[in-house]
Amino acid sequence: MSRRVSLVLAALALAVITLFGSPTLARLAWLAGMPRAVLLLSDDAGLRGAALYRLGRYAEADALFASVPRGATYNRAASLAATGAHALSVAYYDAVLFADRWDGEARANRAVVQRLVPPVIGEARGHGRIGVIVAEAGTEVAAFDTEDPDAPTVISGVNHRRPVDAQAVRADAGWLDALEDAPGTYLQRRIAAEYDARVEAGVSHPPEPVPW
Repeated sequence: MSRRVSLVLAALALAVITLFGSPTLARLAWLAGMPRAVLLLSDDAGLRGAALYRLGRYAEADALFASVPRGATYNRAASLAATGAHALSVAYYDAVLFADRWDGEARANRAVVQRLVPPVIGEARGHGRIGVIVAEAGTEVAAFDTEDPDAPTVISGVNHRRPVDAQAVRADAGWLDALEDAPGTYLQRRIAAEYDARVEAGVSHPPEPVPW
């Protein structure tokens, strides 16, 4: 009896495959939570990658997602995160959010993965409040080579700072060097330069009768 039932079920399965095709059965298997059956029934790279991901075979899933020309960006972001490529995973989530900024799940996943990306620490150039703090403590400060801090530096008495005027205000290294290391200096001078330019162009508002 059991053999007859098995033969009937096999014949029924063959009839269903003939009628609906393997892709349909593969998707039904996916919806039923049967990833191994998906691998047997489907040739679709995206669907097979999703099945492999569900089975915990992340590297294989990532390779399949990478082979899909489009439509697997979100899945690739997940597989990259699972394989430890966190920075690239964040970039893929950014691509998903660029296409749909309202994708809350992608945004939440991106935030989680972003915490795993080591911060990028830039090279110091001697600017900033630390120089003021050290100088106020009575310690002499001077420029140094970040690659070789012990190398001697040549200090000239000539002021090499480029003068700042209202004709060409640009926030480059020279502009930064020309400013005092005090909070708000850049903003104050930038606003003043913009105001002078408007006065010269004749488009500025008249001064307020009562200053703030």
